[in-house]
Amino acid sequence: MKTATIGCTTRPFNAIPYEEAFDLIAAAGYTDVALFANAGVLPIRSDSSREEVVTVRTAARQSGLVPSMVLGRTHLKDGVNEALIQYRKLIERAAEVGANWLLDLGTGDEALYEVYFQLMSQAAPYAQEAGLQITMKPHGGISLTTEDLLKAVQRVDHPAFAISYDPGNIIYYTAGQRMPGEDIAALKSLVSTLIIKDCTLSEGKPDVLVTPGDGLVNFATVWRNLVAGGFVGPAYVECVAPGSVEQITRNITYALGFMRGIMVGPE
Repeated sequence: MKTATIGCTTRPFNAIPYEEAFDLIAAAGYTDVALFANAGVLPIRSDSSREEVVTVRTAARQSGLVPSMVLGRTHLKDGVNEALIQYRKLIERAAEVGANWLLDLGTGDEALYEVYFQLMSQAAPYAQEAGLQITMKPHGGISLTTEDLLKAVQRVDHPAFAISYDPGNIIYYTAGQRMPGEDIAALKSLVSTLIIKDCTLSEGKPDVLVTPGDGLVNFATVWRNLVAGGFVGPAYVECVAPGSVEQITRNITYALGFMRGIMVGPE
């Protein structure tokens, strides 16, 4: 049985340059990488030069990886017009690096909710033309719960804007008041990507720096309900337990095998 594509973000290796992270992710058995910040810098941004984009794309290919997802950033405080200019540039750079997905985090500033919806409504058609889909994950604020995510998709109302299901963040941003898995039915077939992230709670304090399978997320339930809604992937490992480079590499390797086992299911 063929499993969904499982990629890995560069976040577990955020303290080292992305070129080194690419090699380690490929060595762990991944084919796809999502570009997050490394050494304090997002490798693909609205202000990335074409030379920077080529350098990132070349480094990924030399490691044997497809840079299929880019973590995006909005400039909402600059107003809708400037935010759209910057987001269109980001879409262009993401397409040039070879990405299919632009991961968006919404906003936690309630005063900017309307600006955000206007931006995404105008950016989504441009993303579609560029061969990209914007995928919005729970990140507090405008995307705190699955209901908020559903409202956002309905508000933007464009096929290039959908949901990235992040079960760890559902626990994290609600401090455990909401648990992921059973809520997926409400999202119907609007989930386009899955973020593989677990979460623990200690005296009410959430922590997502945990290897998938070691926290509160029931990934078997999450996967079963996503598939029931028609989800086919891709999925990306975002967080594992921290440690040395060697320990992190072992953890992302484990996460890949763990999720493959869940996706295939019992024999």
